[in-house]
Amino acid sequence: MNAVSVPSAVLFATWMQDVQARIEGCLQALLPAASGTPTRLHDAMRYAVLGGGKRVRSLLLFAAGEMAGADSSALEIPAAAIEMIHAYSLVHDDLPCMDDDALRRGKPTVHVEFDVATAMLAGDALQAQAMYVLASRRFAADAAAQLEILEVLGQATGSRGMCGGQQIDMDAVGKALTEPELEMMHVHKTGALIRASVLIGVLCGAPVSATERGKLDHYAKCVGLLFQVVDDILDATQDTATLGKTAGKDKKHRKPTYVSLLGLGSARRKAQDLLDEALHSLDQFGPRAQHLRDLARFMTQRSF
Repeated sequence: MNAVSVPSAVLFATWMQDVQARIEGCLQALLPAASGTPTRLHDAMRYAVLGGGKRVRSLLLFAAGEMAGADSSALEIPAAAIEMIHAYSLVHDDLPCMDDDALRRGKPTVHVEFDVATAMLAGDALQAQAMYVLASRRFAADAAAQLEILEVLGQATGSRGMCGGQQIDMDAVGKALTEPELEMMHVHKTGALIRASVLIGVLCGAPVSATERGKLDHYAKCVGLLFQVVDDILDATQDTATLGKTAGKDKKHRKPTYVSLLGLGSARRKAQDLLDEALHSLDQFGPRAQHLRDLARFMTQRSF
């Protein structure tokens, strides 16, 4: 009797759901218990992180790590830390002094559910918790790789990465940026943590050559920009209920986006070009990189 082949889309969906469930369980264990003092702060931290989001950065970390031969159980710690960092950035991004948004992942933002001061502290504490988790547990192949992971994440989240991109974003409100200027902003604001996720996954596995590392980094750069282009398209075309966050806020706040710069049709073509370039970067890796390919397509299909 011949075995029944399972469609690749089903295999990918199953893998994705498994990783998402594992990360949720890991985060449940690694975040401070809500019952511990100070309970309000811990409750806000857990509210910000748990039970929401597609875990795209964790999925990329897992896919890259598995491609490099890393033990999947070792990937849970850095993936959870990445999610804490990402959640902290969203908490701060939603504050009245930033984007002043009331909805995130289909529920009230942290400063709305709690208060502004608690939201600020929750974001600060999530960043510190992520670094504590990475420093207090062994998950990489050796000490040098684990130290490099801390370096990669620190740079990706600081002034030369995510925070710097947010500053550029605030400075750009109401201004007409060129496409290279818009790309520079998003390479930092959105792309830096996505690129770090891929590289950290690789560093958890067997060493790769400089050429392979360069190809994977180029894939991650393309995917980071792809994610942002699709996000801009969704903000312009979908409603609040579908997005789980306030629709149309970029236009309302006069923020430069790929849609405002290129138009909707050209933004969609830009997304397709970035997808093609990302996939081409993985040609030499063969079947090992299939989950990375699937994730790039998954990001595009959010709008197409």
